[in-house]
Amino acid sequence: MRILIYSYNYHPEPIGIAPLMTELAEGLVKRGHQVRVVTAMPNYPERQIYEDYRGKLYLTEYKNGVHIQRSYVWIRPQPNLFDRVMLDASFVVTSFLPAIMGWRPDVILLTSPSLPVCLPAALLGWLRACPVILNLQDILPEAAIHVGLLKNKLLIKIFTALEKFAYASATKISVIADGFVENLLSKDVPANKIVQIPNWVDVNFISPLAKENNPFRATHNLNGKFVALYSGNIALTQGLETVIKAAAKLRQITEIAFVIVGEAKGLQRLQQKCLDEGADNVLLLPFQPRQDLPQMLAAADVGLVIQKKNVISFNMPSKIQVLLASGRALIGSVPDNGTAARAIKQSGGGVIVPPEDPQALATAILELYQNPAKVKMLGCNSRQYAVEQYAFEQALNQYETLCYSLTTDGKTIQPPVVTTAANKKGVEV
Repeated sequence: MRILIYSYNYHPEPIGIAPLMTELAEGLVKRGHQVRVVTAMPNYPERQIYEDYRGKLYLTEYKNGVHIQRSYVWIRPQPNLFDRVMLDASFVVTSFLPAIMGWRPDVILLTSPSLPVCLPAALLGWLRACPVILNLQDILPEAAIHVGLLKNKLLIKIFTALEKFAYASATKISVIADGFVENLLSKDVPANKIVQIPNWVDVNFISPLAKENNPFRATHNLNGKFVALYSGNIALTQGLETVIKAAAKLRQITEIAFVIVGEAKGLQRLQQKCLDEGADNVLLLPFQPRQDLPQMLAAADVGLVIQKKNVISFNMPSKIQVLLASGRALIGSVPDNGTAARAIKQSGGGVIVPPEDPQALATAILELYQNPAKVKMLGCNSRQYAVEQYAFEQALNQYETLCYSLTTDGKTIQPPVVTTAANKKGVEV
């Protein structure tokens, strides 16, 4: 097949959707498909276009057999609401030319965010007479509204209308968690339009490594410490102040160390919070090179998943799969009825505590610190579940099968339809 992936984020961006879409594109190429990616100039997480890509309106690259078409976007390091709107608008406008100029795809796979890109993707699907798969990584604008990022009533109406258009115009909608399924069904999206394909992790790249002789621990003076690690976005949905306050409650136990890895802007804010709380047991570090990720994860005793109270069925942190694959115990400071909590509980690899509750988080960390056998047991469960449920080849099979099922020429393969406990309306999984 000829598959067009329409994704704002792609390699060389190190976190978020970019590594996932890169692995998917390259995996499909290895299966013999032609893959073209329409994407932006790389800019995340620094929120500025990478140096090698500046001053260019368009750029074409080839990497591991993937044809990559990049276009300029309006991006600012500290974006206000206008900047965020301009970012989406600029990608909608600039990306359409390379998208329409390339070969005709058999299938378009569109990732969201960004939501406004549903407009050029739908137009391209109509002009090229090909199906569009909408891949939901977050449910927008609901996520932005709940965390207070989107407050303007006019913009809320516009983005809500865009959401309805995106669901209506897509041929199929792939979602990454069962909570997303329930969310879409509540909005009257037909069940037969929804396909559940969890995000994945490369279980060969991310694997349980020993803490002994760990270079990350040695570099940052963590040998002999019980390490609670958070790595990822430092944004409105997380509320990492909870981690800082929990660390402050445990600062008298010198063997417990907290490590937070994230983007520079977020770290600056957390640094002030550490000073305010007296949390001198927190180590703040910038994002590490991707090749160092396995050793960084292996340096942890416990991986942290942090969300605010109102993050329920519209966000599923991809760090969960990565932490599980590393064979580490998880602590989820997340809503008990949310998608993240459900995934952690199903894995058997972690414990859940109430979100935005520093005392509960501190208590859970202390309990695991005092119970190494439980930490080991949870870590074994984590790894086993990641291999069984989140291996990349399984997801690749599902995406390939979904694409085949939508093609009008050549072999047609229908994905299996099963009925789950969460959804008894025949959503494909």
